[in-house]
Amino acid sequence: MTMRYLHPTDATARALIARRIDGPILMLNLLRFRAEADYAATPQLAPEAPVSGAEAYGRYSREITPLLEATGGAVIFEAEGGGWFIGPEAEHWDRVLIVRQASLQSFFAFAGDPAAQTALAHRTAALADSRLLPMAAGLPFTASAP
Repeated sequence: MTMRYLHPTDATARALIARRIDGPILMLNLLRFRAEADYAATPQLAPEAPVSGAEAYGRYSREITPLLEATGGAVIFEAEGGGWFIGPEAEHWDRVLIVRQASLQSFFAFAGDPAAQTALAHRTAALADSRLLPMAAGLPFTASAP
């Protein structure tokens, strides 16, 4: 069975904290949607009729955006994904997002909000797989190699 990555682990959370990122943090999100959202774990949140993973993710986005913005965060980039130009030929991502948070502390405040935890059920129902890469913002661009 192929591994799916939908939630952080305690180890990945500790590793993120250990990086001691000071200042803004960017989160690169790679998302692969299910054909049909799976609300088996949270049937009380399921819509009356089946919806696609993309539709369930839209519901998550509508609920999570005000919470993200309340902690100083914002989606700064969103685009349709596809297959890799450099990478595994069989792997594809339906959507790519970059989310900016003012700090690691504001990210954890956002992620720990009970309303965010409830909204997360729509994300879980929506996704077949995902990746989330935290990045420290602010490195200068260099046009030539050192």
